[in-house]
Amino acid sequence: MKKRSCCNPVGVGRYTGLLLIMPFIVGFVLFTLYPFAASFVLGLTDSDGIRASRFIGADNFTDMLASSELRGAVWTTLKYTLILVPLKLAVSLLAAVLLNAEIRGIGVYRTIFYVPSILGSNLAVVIMWQFLFTSGGLADQLMGLVGLPPVGWYGGSGSAMAIIVLLRLWEFGSAMILFLNALRDIPAEYYDAARVDGCGRVRAFFRITLPLLGRVLFLNLVLQTIAAMQEFSAPYMITGGGPMKSTYTIGMLIYDEMFRYHNVGYANAVSWAFFVLVTAIVLVLFAVTRRRREADE
Repeated sequence: MKKRSCCNPVGVGRYTGLLLIMPFIVGFVLFTLYPFAASFVLGLTDSDGIRASRFIGADNFTDMLASSELRGAVWTTLKYTLILVPLKLAVSLLAAVLLNAEIRGIGVYRTIFYVPSILGSNLAVVIMWQFLFTSGGLADQLMGLVGLPPVGWYGGSGSAMAIIVLLRLWEFGSAMILFLNALRDIPAEYYDAARVDGCGRVRAFFRITLPLLGRVLFLNLVLQTIAAMQEFSAPYMITGGGPMKSTYTIGMLIYDEMFRYHNVGYANAVSWAFFVLVTAIVLVLFAVTRRRREADE
């Protein structure tokens, strides 16, 4: 019998695969590609989201260069990222090493450590966090037990930033899971051989574990850097960007320009500049890592 030309040897139509992925393609075009392109076009206009927009070219981008508020938001975001990311990587790696032990009920402990990442910064967590660090709250009470004076957590720029960092540091579960999976893939024979050679646990960690975790460490570094650069909800709900905009991130600035001041064109221009900034930082991380890998080889 002659085979139908529209079918492959297993009897599936040549367009079946395309038909099956069509929902994804349509969704990608409508909800990702089109908004992405439309955002750039809006960044070249004076749109306020209500009246007809007028094309103004690169005026929004030149206005950004003269904006002290934007420079402050960029610096705050970079400072927050530089503080949070190393701390989060260290805490998540330490937790992964501890939870890599084969003890009874270890699955329960792993679940408990991961739960904060599921909760995120929802309203209940924000209320709890505000209660912890309010004047005379639990944090001040614990400090009083060891003889330390109370801290005006929301009154100082450093203490307000510390509240946001601690909240995100508490949500280290996703990075911990990646580290934990990588740790479980390291052959136990490596540690057995190191133990025979008289290598202690600390030395084995730096000579065996860390080098073998290099790729996962870099992956977590990139993911956590991108997440930290996009921070919005925690400072918005806890500190409101204060005091004196010391926790005012780029995400909050974009939100205010879009929904409070209705500067839709400017907000989209800032979003694109922010996209370029994050992309540049990630490319620098890739370049530095590649050079280190080539130097080691």
